[in-house]
Amino acid sequence: MIGLLRRVFGFDSRPTVAPPPLVPGVVQAPRYDSALVGQLKGDHQDLVQLFQNIGRLTELNRWSDIPAQLIGFKSRLEAHLLAENVRFYNYVEYTLRDDSENLGLIRDFRREMNSIARGVIDFVKKYQSGTFDQRAREAFLADYRSVGALLVQRIEREEESLYPLYQAS
Repeated sequence: MIGLLRRVFGFDSRPTVAPPPLVPGVVQAPRYDSALVGQLKGDHQDLVQLFQNIGRLTELNRWSDIPAQLIGFKSRLEAHLLAENVRFYNYVEYTLRDDSENLGLIRDFRREMNSIARGVIDFVKKYQSGTFDQRAREAFLADYRSVGALLVQRIEREEESLYPLYQAS
């Protein structure tokens, strides 16, 4: 992300390759990136670490630090979701465009994954600016455990079921 920003603002002297021009009415084929799955898995590791760090703050009774950590986690998650939707799902859906059965399965999976992501984002929004009295702490801990389970479920399903489809294409 930093590298992209550096290039956009002219701070990166490495030459860039311009994407092919867009042709009106012509669908541009998404490009395969052999490093993408590794990058997405790295994002997963980072996200799990950030989420666990938030849990550690509760153990250390550092509740006032949680909102800032949640905002950082949300920002990282949204960047990951954007990359996943634009680069991963678009490519897989494009390569399966003539296979209606598998395309339908991928689209269903994508909707399910986006639903899980919305649940995680809603959790962050709920607590990112709150104060934590005893009732809010108890609610946070229950929600934290529930969201953590959703996050783990999403990551495992993507890495075990979806990412191999990208690598096989």
